[in-house]
Amino acid sequence: MNTTTQATIDEAQLAHLRSWIGKSESTPDTINAAPVRGMTATLDRDDPAPSDGTPLPALWHWLYFLPHARQSEIGADGHPTRGGFLPPVPLPRRMWAGGRLQWNVDNPIVVGQALERVSTIRSVSHKTGRSGELLFVLVEHRFSNANGLALTEEHDIVYRAAAEPGAPEPTPVKPPLEGQDVFSRTITPDDVLLFRYSALTFNGHRIHYDRKYVTEVEGYPGLIVHGPLIATLLLDLLRRHMPDATVRKFSFKAVRPTFDLHPFSVHGKPSADGKTVELWGRDHDGWLTMQGTAELA
Repeated sequence: MNTTTQATIDEAQLAHLRSWIGKSESTPDTINAAPVRGMTATLDRDDPAPSDGTPLPALWHWLYFLPHARQSEIGADGHPTRGGFLPPVPLPRRMWAGGRLQWNVDNPIVVGQALERVSTIRSVSHKTGRSGELLFVLVEHRFSNANGLALTEEHDIVYRAAAEPGAPEPTPVKPPLEGQDVFSRTITPDDVLLFRYSALTFNGHRIHYDRKYVTEVEGYPGLIVHGPLIATLLLDLLRRHMPDATVRKFSFKAVRPTFDLHPFSVHGKPSADGKTVELWGRDHDGWLTMQGTAELA
């Protein structure tokens, strides 16, 4: 049976949301060692203790520049209320859809550095598909230290309409063919792992720790594994199997939610020339959950 989702964002509202395009904010932070120690433990690594000058692993900058909204400014979903830097999108479900990053390998981010992040909203787009209404916000982040630009990141945020009974699920996608030279790791996404990552990133989004909320309000079957955590696990897998590699670029896209109900796996396959590595996540049913490509220096 076909279902039709009535749009809740009209042209006037969309024009208002698009007025946020070009909005910018600047945030300073210092790459302290404590979050690095916390992430090392969370990912079950045995790295040496970090000190000033220790290179920050790729994607671990997500442990910094965290929002610190007052408790009275937190919305029902656990996120800061909307309408500040990000536009006040009326759709209730918010997810990290993917991103593209480029590091300046000649100006690495290291522990002990002071950095400034300049964030700018680059686009706001709206569409209605088989699974309902969607609004995409593209945010660009530029990270600079005393030596200049160190990292550029494009961050894709998607807002979705509330789940409707009988609404069609997105068609699952098979992962890349797995053959020779593929390395992999199985992850058990228990409550403790999700809690520790939420704590490290000061992420109050209830879909990651509040089972009653995520199942009864947002309509998902279980706690959702953070998209940034899965992306981090993809590059962590690369580090485990290619420890001397330096990532210059990384792009990733969330394809299907991963829940805490079953173990999942992360996989990687280097190209024949060794310049790129295809990375992907796979759920317990064998479906693709996230796909990424790392370009090596």
